[in-house]
Order: sequence, then structure tokens, then C-alpha cells
Amino acid sequence: MAVPLFNLALDMAVSRLCLGTMTFGEQNSMSQSFQLLDKAFHSGINFFDSAEMYPVPQRAETQGKSEEYLGNWIRSRNIPRDRLVLATKVCGPSGKMTWIRNGPESVDSRNIAEALDNSLLRLQSDYIDLYQVHWPDRYVPMFGETEFDSHRNFPYVSFEEQLIALEKAICSGKIRYIGLSNETPYGLMKFLHVAEGLSRNSKVVSVQNAYNLLCRNFDSGMAECCHHERVSLLAYSPLAMGILSGKYLSLDGGPSDARLNLFKGRYAEGESRYNLSDGITGKAARLYFSIAKKYDVHPVSLAIGESIFLAYLDC
Repeated sequence: MAVPLFNLALDMAVSRLCLGTMTFGEQNSMSQSFQLLDKAFHSGINFFDSAEMYPVPQRAETQGKSEEYLGNWIRSRNIPRDRLVLATKVCGPSGKMTWIRNGPESVDSRNIAEALDNSLLRLQSDYIDLYQVHWPDRYVPMFGETEFDSHRNFPYVSFEEQLIALEKAICSGKIRYIGLSNETPYGLMKFLHVAEGLSRNSKVVSVQNAYNLLCRNFDSGMAECCHHERVSLLAYSPLAMGILSGKYLSLDGGPSDARLNLFKGRYAEGESRYNLSDGITGKAARLYFSIAKKYDVHPVSLAIGESIFLAYLDC
């Protein structure tokens, strides 16, 4: 299989498919992770995404393992660094992950600098190609929420401070480009506006948001922003956490080692996004399966192909 490339930035060509490492270190052992990475790389994928908080469900004992496995794989396979595009993320404020900088408390300059240096160590790399803010420092509806509640607002780190810290990392050679994740149209446009007053180095080049056949929130406002501002969408969760594979809709509820069964009750952020018990999600998924069957396409191929195609059209 040959995976075509496209330019995420002027001098950064990435494969149309990116391999996420969110399960490495929890659901996947190191040997399993290496097998997945080998398969992806030899199939033409050069783009790999991680985060300082991974794997999920997050816990102190495994935090950072995903980046470590990725770094160990690169070193063990002796792959030239310029053949890969590495992306990772700094945590937004949480309060729950006390083992990561006491919460983390915020995405201020200190947290960005500390998180970046630790990610570089785990990845065993001198630089990161795409460094992303995992979720906004301010309150936004996310991880399954869709309605904004003004009463939940809280003080947040300014867009200026975040961008200045990221720009400093670019000037020092630690990162090449800036990305956002789980962001809103307002947040993206504010970052772009503030960046205009700094330098061209601080421009955001991508947004990594959930996007699949069951979650099309990106099309409500964000698609227009990305299209006109030439910001790329990195669509995560194309299989809607595996629901679009069909495995959870069998009479027995799917394999016991499938993520939503294996970590049931431990992965609140993930479980909140898709509610199989409401009947609507399952009905929609089954309709997609009927389309796949009609055209003799595997449901997984339909879901991933559609996600890539629709994201490409929007941006």
C-alpha cells in the first residue's frame, strides 16, 4: 500500500494517514506497538502522533509511555529523523492528573517549556515537528459536550502568553510548527489574530479535532475557519472509538479486550462522546454498515476513507 503525501506546511510533507499512539503503554505492549509502527512505516506512513498524557485511560504509572515507545522504536529501527514527522501535545488544565505538573494547572509558559523538554526526552529527539495544545486552557465544551455554558468560565492563560512560549520554542529549534486540538472556531481565530502581531513563526498550521461519520461538529463553523485561513484538520477518532467497526453492536457487546469494554467506567472522557445505550448511535452506525455492505466495502474502510475525504474537502 502506498500512502500519498500532502503538505501540512510549506516544508513539511506528511502522509494522508497518521498513526496515533494513544493506546501504546496501556492497551498495547511495547512489542505490539512496535509491530503497529513497523506496519505503518513500511506502508508509507511517515506521520506519528502522541501526547504527554498518553496512554489512556490516563494514570500515573503509565504516563508518558506512548512517547517512550515511539522514541524507542525510532532508535531501535535506526530510522533517520528527517524521514519522520513527529507530533505530540502539551496537556491543557485538568486538575485530575496531579502527577503531571499538579493537574496540570494551566498552559502557561512554564508548563509549555517543562512539558516540551520532557516530551523531547521521551521521544529521544532534538525537535518535534508539530507541537499541539491538547485542549484549550479556557473552558470550552468538549469530549462529547456540544453546548457552551457561560457559567462554567474560569480565568485562563492569555493567547499571547501561549503563543510567545511556543514561538520561543520554535526559535530555539525545539519545535517546527504549532497546532491546536479540541479547539473551537473562536479559539482558532483568536490564536491566528494574535499570531499576526508576533511573527510568521507563531501561526497555527493545524487543528486536531474529532471527526467521523457520527461526529461532524467540525462542520459547524470550524470548517469555514480552516478553509479560509488555510489551517489543516487532523481528524482523530475516524472510527468513533471503534463503534464504526461494528464490533460493539453484536449481541454479546463485542470483544472483552475492546477499549470500551476493557476500560468500562475508567475512561469517562471517551465514553461521554458516544452513547450506545440511547439507541440513536447504534441505529446510525447500522445504517452506515448497510451502505458498506451494499457497495461491498469493509465498514472500517468506509469510515476511514470518508473521514479523510470529508476533511480534505473542508480544508
